[in-house]
Amino acid sequence: MPSSLRNNVSRRAGSGYKPATVVNALTLEAFVSTRLDAIDRNILRELQENGRITNVELARRVGISAPPCLRRVRGLEEAGYIKGYRALLDEKLLGFEVTVFAMVHLSSQAEADLIAFEEFVRRQPLVRECWMLSGEIDFMLKCVAPDLKTFQNFVTELTAAPHVRNVKTSLTLRNSKDAAMVPLETMRPVP
Repeated sequence: MPSSLRNNVSRRAGSGYKPATVVNALTLEAFVSTRLDAIDRNILRELQENGRITNVELARRVGISAPPCLRRVRGLEEAGYIKGYRALLDEKLLGFEVTVFAMVHLSSQAEADLIAFEEFVRRQPLVRECWMLSGEIDFMLKCVAPDLKTFQNFVTELTAAPHVRNVKTSLTLRNSKDAAMVPLETMRPVP
């Protein structure tokens, strides 16, 4: 959203300024085509750290009042910068003791076969992430299971899936880094 429109919230009500009209008049394309300013990046950083923060506290932390902060958050959501909000659960405490990466090589890379495999994977609850790769391996799956027997049963089903040539698995020993956040600190400041 252009900063000239975003920063008009300080105008007095008697000046004819109508925030809802201005915000609604902006198209999603206009918001996406503009670059994120420092306040937008600070909002994203704060929400990434704590998605349960109140709008009032978020506004205080980023240095603006609550109404324009809420408009900015909604704009960031509508533009797709914020995909959603969720709680991060501890899989080990919930009984999912095993984390395994499965490297899948397909016998065909035809688009229809790739799509069919992706649809198969979406139906598998043990698969938490699926990445299509370039190179020798076609897909990398991150899987969790309560035990090795459950995971082995899944591998049997996976290897029998259409167009799967072979599957190689690597059992994880420990997680050395779990940063499920975008590294906003590496973004260059807007001139």
